[in-house]
Amino acid sequence: MKNVHEIAVKIEGKKWEDLLTKSFEKNVKGKKVDGFREGKIPRDIYIKKYGIESLYMDAVNDAIPNAYEEVEKSGLKPIVQPKVDIKKIDEKGLELTFTVTESPEINIKKYKGLKVKKDKVSVSKEEVKEEIENLRKQYAEIVIKEGTIELGDTVVIDFEGFKDDKPFEGGKGENFPLEIGSKTFIPGFEEQLVGLKTDDKKDIKVTFPEDYPAENLKGKEVVFKVNIHEVKNKQIPELNEDFILDLAMENVKTEEDLNKKVKENLTEKKEMDADNKLVDSILDEINKNVTVDIPEELINQEIDRMIANYEERLKMQGITLQQYLEFTKMNEEDLRKQLGKEAEKSVKYRLVIEEIIKLEDIKVTDKEVDKELEEMSKIYQMSTEEVEKAMGGKDYLKHDLLVKKVIDFLKENNKE
Repeated sequence: MKNVHEIAVKIEGKKWEDLLTKSFEKNVKGKKVDGFREGKIPRDIYIKKYGIESLYMDAVNDAIPNAYEEVEKSGLKPIVQPKVDIKKIDEKGLELTFTVTESPEINIKKYKGLKVKKDKVSVSKEEVKEEIENLRKQYAEIVIKEGTIELGDTVVIDFEGFKDDKPFEGGKGENFPLEIGSKTFIPGFEEQLVGLKTDDKKDIKVTFPEDYPAENLKGKEVVFKVNIHEVKNKQIPELNEDFILDLAMENVKTEEDLNKKVKENLTEKKEMDADNKLVDSILDEINKNVTVDIPEELINQEIDRMIANYEERLKMQGITLQQYLEFTKMNEEDLRKQLGKEAEKSVKYRLVIEEIIKLEDIKVTDKEVDKELEEMSKIYQMSTEEVEKAMGGKDYLKHDLLVKKVIDFLKENNKE
């Protein structure tokens, strides 16, 4: 690849000797040899006992930052962290090779006048009605219910699972809230609670699915002993003046106001979705006219970022990445392959945007960054310093504004 370069760096003589000495002074601490105090072993005795190779690792780690100065002097601009290989190492010196990957050459044949059409946006009366129903459900109160359990009710239960008359790990819970019909439990469990009432007890027979993560329970028939403490249901508020005022929407006091406001909000959301879809379609169309050889390192870096983001989202649900992989019967290599195409597309989009920034000489001034910080501080009711920190600094914000400018440019020049 034209954009991949190797830079060889040698560290010899006094520089290497100084690094070995520094490593020795670090590694000798805590070491013992008969006839010498702890940590006070002469270097020749230390090397005879532990070998000079024991000094190499720390010496290399200390050498790399200074050796990297050769990469900086070369004028190359790495797009990913350079890879370092040890070509040779002995008591006389160290030879390193830095593999530097620069941004690849990209050729965009056409990015203006693509004539990509934006979806037309409309909001029906039925959609407004459905959204208002969703609002009512969001404001529903869960109250104690008299009578039997029905689909949609929430029950508070104690349960304990038994396989072959013996309790199994993870099969017990107390005061557990369960919405009937939510499919939280294994198939067949929730349905067997329908018709019961508070203080009822029941033995529920179910069979674990064949693809259940726990090997000892796959396809096994078990019995759950269940005790029902409470039965609750949702009371959805009436669509009246009290409910509308409780929503505390600006300038909304009547049902007519609410219909109008909900339609405006839905239209705004659909317009935003259509706008995002238009941008994706424009970038997809541009990509048909792009030639670029994307380095594998860039794709791997994007996959790493995607996995890290996904791991954070899983944590918010109380699930680890390892648990997710076990549940989906995948390993990390499978996940990386699965994300490969999406990562490549994302990298290609980014490279296209960066190239258009160069081609069109699109810039963001410090004044524009400061103005954006002020506007964001008003929206989020934070100081500009706090907003800047939250955004990761002015450089990150500047890049975001650059991307927005490119997107606006592409939309404006789509119909030429």
